[in-house]
Amino acid sequence: MSALPHHVAIVMDGNGRWAEQRGEPRLNGHRAGVQALVGAIQAFAQRGVRVLTVYAFSTENWGRPEPEVSGLMGLVPTAMKAHLDRLNRNGIRVRMVGDGSGLSASVREAFQHMEALTACNERLTLNVAFNYGGRWDVVQACRQALAQGWDPDSLTEERLGQCLALGDTPDPDLIIRTGGECRLSNFLLWQAAYAELHFTDRLWPDFGEPDVQEAPDFFAGRQRRFGGLQAAV
Repeated sequence: MSALPHHVAIVMDGNGRWAEQRGEPRLNGHRAGVQALVGAIQAFAQRGVRVLTVYAFSTENWGRPEPEVSGLMGLVPTAMKAHLDRLNRNGIRVRMVGDGSGLSASVREAFQHMEALTACNERLTLNVAFNYGGRWDVVQACRQALAQGWDPDSLTEERLGQCLALGDTPDPDLIIRTGGECRLSNFLLWQAAYAELHFTDRLWPDFGEPDVQEAPDFFAGRQRRFGGLQAAV
């Protein structure tokens, strides 16, 4: 088994705290987090990771103060304008994963433009989990099955898994959470069943090249278990 994770997922935590430590508005932390993400995408791509899924905005984040939420929504088209052409030139395919119906027209259009421009790229697929929650994902998959009139006896884990937001993507091998918290926070609950979990105290805007290297090193040292015999990574 390869020592390199095929699919890495990241809970990018700590933007607000990073800004507060510097006496700055929390939105400045999110802006710095975008810069960290752009660097991380390039670094993981250079190491041969093929899929990167990042938790950008959860279904629970709507409960944050309105100015912060509004600022995050405004950050989407701004970040696209600043970085999308570079990502496209570097062969990065970008997709939104989440409930688009709850987003404004401007945010939906920004993601649609991003997806259309990069659809043919193959170096690395970046899944941006935006207005996403793991419980929402399972519910919407069940709704699809009901709408399609599936016979309950024909429903299997594999079939339902294909209805999930990442149903066409292998489950993550490695999930990273920055910011010192040790929980998934409703991120990829189904897909995380056998992922290796790596927690770091690093606040997301400070996540850089050494951290990108540390994560695959951690993964390479794991003995993966899938409910039966263990397998060296």
